[in-house]
Parts: sequence; structure tokens; C-alpha cells
Amino acid sequence: MTAATLTPANAPDGKTGVALLEAEDETLTVLADGAYGSGETLAALKAAGHRCAIKPYPTRAAIKGGFGRDDFVVDHDHGEVTCPAGLTVAINASGKARFGGRCSGCPLRSRCTTSSSGRDFFVIPYDKERVVQRVAWRDGVFAAEYRQHRPMVERSISWLVSRGQRRVRFRGVERNQQGLSMRVAALNLRRLVNLGLVHDGAWRLAVT
Repeated sequence: MTAATLTPANAPDGKTGVALLEAEDETLTVLADGAYGSGETLAALKAAGHRCAIKPYPTRAAIKGGFGRDDFVVDHDHGEVTCPAGLTVAINASGKARFGGRCSGCPLRSRCTTSSSGRDFFVIPYDKERVVQRVAWRDGVFAAEYRQHRPMVERSISWLVSRGQRRVRFRGVERNQQGLSMRVAALNLRRLVNLGLVHDGAWRLAVT
């Protein structure tokens, strides 16, 4: 573990992760779960030059078994969205695309909307970044890499919170940050010893 910071319980994971990576001067592959997959976080990591291998949260269709977000094609450059039936409408300034009467008589309507006024489609901020991440996960671009390294991440977290360390000892962030840093250092030393670190007048890794 090369960096760790303590935050209030309501602090967002994504912003904290981005801040921890600010000191890095090289391009990294960032492996993380959906808590780090907000559009704002994805955009910030991309702007910093990092590669995002972050498992996205699945999207939900408005109607069970119906069409979800990724069944619609959004042209962010031209401000248009095309529905599964091939109808294209403009996206207004607030991010809404109103299909309205175009839904009348559509054979796919029962899988798309129950509204009598037709389907309204909303493009949320950082929609493009979110879609790119979902497509990469679905296509297996980084799925194997994620599954390979994720267990070690969970194991490290388990070490941190074991033996009564799940609760902090003091009020406030600063004093507890000191305790976290000490624990991370101790766990790193234990890990290095298990990997062959020895001290015979100087620290070195034993080679067998």
C-alpha cells in the first residue's frame, strides 16, 4: 500500500481516489469497483492520463425486460438520440430528448414506455464516459485483469480493518489519520517480511 487517507464516512470514494493519485507522475491502470465509477471520477482520471479499469454499476430499464439506456444511441457531438425503433430526436439544453407523438403506433412501445405522452429520454452529465466504461466491461476489455487483482485489494482492506480496527479511536480525522498511516506501515512491513525481507545489518530481500 503506497498511499492511504482517512475521510469522513460521507466523503465520496471517487474524489478521494483521484486525490490520492495526484502525486503519481506516470500513467496508471486504475482498478476499482463501482463506487469509483461516477462520471466525474472517470473524466478526472482520463484527464490525468490514467487508464480506467473500473467495474460499472449495471443500468436498469424503466420497464422490466424493456429497453435500457444502452439500447439508445446518443450522438453527443450533434445533440441527438436515436431510439431502438430508429427514431431520432434532438436533446434540449436540459439534457432531455422528448419522443412524444413519435411513439404512437410504435411496435416496440410496450418495451419502452408506459407513458401516454410517449418516451422522455434524459442524458445525464458525463453520460459518454459512463457508456464507454460499460461497453469496455461488457466487451471484456479489462474484466480478466480486474478479477485477477481485485482479490488482493479486498485482502488488503481486510487486513486494515481486522482485530478491532474497523472503528476509529478518536474524534476527528487528523489523529485517526496518524493511526491509519502507522497501521499501513506495519502491514507493509509484515508483507515484505513474508516476501523475503531480512535484516542482517541492512534491509534486503532474501533470494532463494
